[in-house]
Amino acid sequence: MTEQAPTVGFVSLGCPKALTDSELILTRLSAEGYRTSKSFAGADLVIVNTCGFIDDAVKESLDTIGEALAENGKVIVTGCLGAKAGEGGGNLVRQVHPKVLAVTGPHATQEVMDAVHAHVPKPHDPFVDLVPAAGIKLTPKHYAYLKISEGCNHRCTFCIIPSMRGDLVSRPVGDVLNEARALFEGGVKELLVISQDTSAYGVDVKYRTGFWDGKPVKTRMLDLCEQLATLAEQHGAWVRLHYVYPYPHVDEVLPLMAGGRILPYLDVPFQHAHPDVLKRMKRPASGERNLERLARWREACPEIVVRSTFIAGFPGETEAEFEYLLDFMREAQIDRAGCFAYSPVEGAAANELGDLLPQELRDERRARFMAVAEEVSTAKLQRRVGATMQVLVDHAPALGRKGGRGRSYADAPEIDGTVRLLPTEKASKTLKVGEFTRARIVAAEGHDLVGLPI
Repeated sequence: MTEQAPTVGFVSLGCPKALTDSELILTRLSAEGYRTSKSFAGADLVIVNTCGFIDDAVKESLDTIGEALAENGKVIVTGCLGAKAGEGGGNLVRQVHPKVLAVTGPHATQEVMDAVHAHVPKPHDPFVDLVPAAGIKLTPKHYAYLKISEGCNHRCTFCIIPSMRGDLVSRPVGDVLNEARALFEGGVKELLVISQDTSAYGVDVKYRTGFWDGKPVKTRMLDLCEQLATLAEQHGAWVRLHYVYPYPHVDEVLPLMAGGRILPYLDVPFQHAHPDVLKRMKRPASGERNLERLARWREACPEIVVRSTFIAGFPGETEAEFEYLLDFMREAQIDRAGCFAYSPVEGAAANELGDLLPQELRDERRARFMAVAEEVSTAKLQRRVGATMQVLVDHAPALGRKGGRGRSYADAPEIDGTVRLLPTEKASKTLKVGEFTRARIVAAEGHDLVGLPI
């Protein structure tokens, strides 16, 4: 009787950047013959990929490690929290949970695998072609995240990511494009480009010329987008850009959006609009220039959708500065906006600013911001009623004959809205998950649209 391969329990917490780290580890585990599981009980070992960005994320990660130790006992910790220092400069995870087997920081696939090998014998290698070319994915089959770089060169005062993930390190352009092609060939219909700072791709290597498919390609955002657009066209797929800082050279990508080659969608982390708050945040842009930039983008590509995130109640934020932000939101007409009430993060430079606003005021400002953001977003959605849009189907019960749910180009998965697809009288019209359908928008419901497949 063949001995059963050891099982590794796995849980992934945090952002899409952490998710892609998890996918790399799961792919290596599978390639080496380990089985993987989402449960702790019964596994030979558990890996917890943690988040350490804000206090709530730290608590969730530490609680999850505690659960894994209680249910299983053999736990390896990786991810951002693994790089976080505790009291006296020691490792926070080891201080709270001294029984963990090993702790690594983010983007540490080999270190994780070394720890796995040390505690659970490596099974004999299966045939490598049993692992999909695109690797093991934690997203649905029809969309995937493509991480193009690691780390960040900014030193925003509210953020500790550079201390955990380091300065910007761009992946070789050939490696990125090979992964993109494998994902498209594996059936992915939407590729979501992510990093800490997508616009800065290639800065660290001075936009070095790499090679892919025998031709030179520069390591920079525009050249990468042009190649991804070509691959997407060959496979009838979408490319969506996330975490794009509004540097002037982003304007060069707009013709690709206007021409329908990549989605006319930009995820831009503005965080605030008032120049003094941005200065205290050490953000690389000012509110006035951002309004001009948004106007230029919309002139070059009228269909563009902009999503962003903001912080309300930053230390020292006055009522006048907050009102300035609300005025910016009304004028900027941001299509999709999220907002966090400022939360102090241990190790962040903003803690030294003092003048921390009361929690009730921070929460109240967040609520006021979201009221304005929803007002802008709802009015924009209402204008889509009567239009015909392409929708990527995410969910289709009853063999696709009773409607379903999907997303338009304006909606990134899990952070934006959806399109509720109504049942249609056409017997031939069935919806399939991972395929596109055309839908006439008949109504707007909150953050979502309602469409009739045609």
